[in-house]
Amino acid sequence: MAIEKRSGKTPASGSTSSTRRTAAEAKTLKEQFVDPVAGFGVTFRTMFRKVVTEQYPFEKQPTAPRFHGRHQLNRWPDGLEKCIGCELCAWACPADAIYVEGASNSDADEQRFSPGERYGRVYQINYLRCILCGLCIEACPTRALTMTNEYELADDNRADLIYEKSDLLAPLLPGMEQPPHPMTLGDDEGDYYRNAYARPAAAGGGAAADGAAS
Repeated sequence: MAIEKRSGKTPASGSTSSTRRTAAEAKTLKEQFVDPVAGFGVTFRTMFRKVVTEQYPFEKQPTAPRFHGRHQLNRWPDGLEKCIGCELCAWACPADAIYVEGASNSDADEQRFSPGERYGRVYQINYLRCILCGLCIEACPTRALTMTNEYELADDNRADLIYEKSDLLAPLLPGMEQPPHPMTLGDDEGDYYRNAYARPAAAGGGAAADGAAS
């Protein structure tokens, strides 16, 4: 029985190189002619459309109702601060942008800044670090810290982007009194936290005072 022997020869290297060269040339032609046309197709489709230009800062677009903007430290309807200096917001901040120092209210002369035992003596937010994620307001037990719709936080000075407590506190509305002063809405802090108090009457600003307690 005859056994056929295989020569073991491989195809000529010249034919392989020719095949690779042809594929490379075809790819180059596609890159040179087809791809640019496809890219300019997007340009040609949009160049005759109406241009939409935001006239910022002269015309500002409204933000979403729950937009995460600049923070605000809220007050009770009598003007006392809601912040109790617990530092939970600082612990919750993933960017380490919040610094809080708590202090005790004075029970001797009933001059207090908040209804509870403590208040935030120092409160800073570094907007060079803040990512406006909102985790701090979720951690706040008294709804003292909320976020407004203000988004214009740019500045040309790094020091001005570290907001102090005075920069973050909500303004005094009609019917409010600048702390420190005694509690006027209840006998103890529990009346404040349970909203078991009569809201102070404000001349022409009752609705605004009600909104401050939310």
